[in-house]
Amino acid sequence: MDLLLIRFLAFLASFVLLLPLVLGQALPLHSSSRWILDSTNQRVKLRCVNWAGHMETHVPEGLHKQAIEFLANWIKQQGFNCVRLTYSIDHALNPSLKVSDSFTAAAAAAGVSVAAMTQLYQQAVQKNPFLQTATTRDVFGAVVDTLWRHGVMTLLDNHVSKAGWCCNLTDGNGWWDTAFGYNSWNSRFFHTTDWLAGLQAMAAWAANHPGVVGMSLRNEMREFLLQGSNGRKDWYDLVGQAGRRVHQTNPNVLVIVGGTQSATDLTHVYRNMLDTSGWPGKHVWEFHAYSFTVTFPNPAHSCAVSQREYGAFAGFVLQQGKAFTGPLILSEFGVGMTGGSPANHGIPDDQVAYLNCIVAYMTGNDAEWAVWALQGSYYVRGGTVDFDEGYGMLNRDWSAWRNPQFPRLLGAMWQINQGPY
Repeated sequence: MDLLLIRFLAFLASFVLLLPLVLGQALPLHSSSRWILDSTNQRVKLRCVNWAGHMETHVPEGLHKQAIEFLANWIKQQGFNCVRLTYSIDHALNPSLKVSDSFTAAAAAAGVSVAAMTQLYQQAVQKNPFLQTATTRDVFGAVVDTLWRHGVMTLLDNHVSKAGWCCNLTDGNGWWDTAFGYNSWNSRFFHTTDWLAGLQAMAAWAANHPGVVGMSLRNEMREFLLQGSNGRKDWYDLVGQAGRRVHQTNPNVLVIVGGTQSATDLTHVYRNMLDTSGWPGKHVWEFHAYSFTVTFPNPAHSCAVSQREYGAFAGFVLQQGKAFTGPLILSEFGVGMTGGSPANHGIPDDQVAYLNCIVAYMTGNDAEWAVWALQGSYYVRGGTVDFDEGYGMLNRDWSAWRNPQFPRLLGAMWQINQGPY
């Protein structure tokens, strides 16, 4: 064989072996103690942005504003290495729904006119022509695969069962319908059987999309009235079932588990650890923290007190050598991007103390994070078409930072300063 050909084939083989590194990370990822590691046992720090796809149209937001390629490139260029992509069980169990039909059906579901949704669909087709013949699952695939071509990983998050805005104690998406203390306000859409089937369907689908590196079992589980009063037995049982099912279906993905009280409370695992043996080496915890959540209830609350609460409610899982030890991702936090004084870099004045505090806490423990949110607007939300997202990283046109000063306010959160060495 010609020497040049031999050298070329050797180069090609080495390139194929290194392809995951060229794209982003050496996959699959796994967990070890409090760390997330790649397949070469190097630490991976997840620096993510949330991208909503759980609303009534059943497709990720913003495709009427920009092409998927533009958005994936923008995300990569800002320094994010992953997206937390949300979806509903409605979507998970109906993957063959045509995008054109989904926009039409969204009109009734969201309480707006068919004409308004048709116009949004036509705008989306202009920006992303493949939508004309695509299913909603095709769109998720295009988003995940385009992100991965740019080296950006995806965490799939089951945000809700019934597609729509989240979250409160009467939206029917908070707690399982088969669990103790059923009430329709909080559980009428959270059908346990459908949830497990939907997770399994998404896990099977994700096996063919290597950019999906993790799956969050459920966003912001929250008890209401008697729910959870049996020692949160249903949480242990059903989260365990879901984790095992996801891992058996797709053993490559991380299994991400949030606590209760809208993902703010993991205290129950301190003395009664969840059985994670069904997904060995894949377990990750998650929690949420906003200025309005339990750990930061009023402006007079000092940062020192809030940080102790962050640790007491969730951050304790980062202690090494414990039964509950595991990686922890702050999978939702955020602030309004405009309206504040110049001295506060445009962040609303009443949210600056919270932001500084959570940044300091996350810098100190060097944990994973996902900011809310990428979307500068929604197709429709709360009966308003083209609803503006004040917490959006992107402006209403999805073309640039809504607040260009925000990235530097995260400081050393962008960096890796600890590791399993």
